[in-house]
Amino acid sequence: MPARTATAEWKGGLMTGAGRVKVQSGAVDAPYDFRGRTADGQGGQGTNPEELVGAAHAGCFTMQLSALLEKAGFTATMLRTTARVYFEKSGEGFAIPRIELETEGSVPGIDAGAFQKQADTAKAICPVSKALTGTQVSLRARLV
Repeated sequence: MPARTATAEWKGGLMTGAGRVKVQSGAVDAPYDFRGRTADGQGGQGTNPEELVGAAHAGCFTMQLSALLEKAGFTATMLRTTARVYFEKSGEGFAIPRIELETEGSVPGIDAGAFQKQADTAKAICPVSKALTGTQVSLRARLV
């Protein structure tokens, strides 16, 4: 499998500078700055690393869940996952201490317990979850 790449460019100091992040496919080419990381979306421009981690985690987890459901004989008509990525002051710097995944799905023929089991497995084995083992990752799964 090929490696995927992303590039970040930054100009200036932390509080007054800004940058741009781009992904290899061209699907993301966005500005970012520190103010956007710390001001609940107020005062910053563009995206931030936490949003991008959240998008990667939600996307990876949802694909993994779809694959597990299919392997178990179920086809989801809809799966939707939100990843809440927390960015907090930690000692001299900052950390991402936890990520909360919340998923809901419409899956004909499955019961809530079996859906939860598949979601728990997806959380444990999705490649992004594995990459983020230093971060607590929680999950709440719900059928709709």
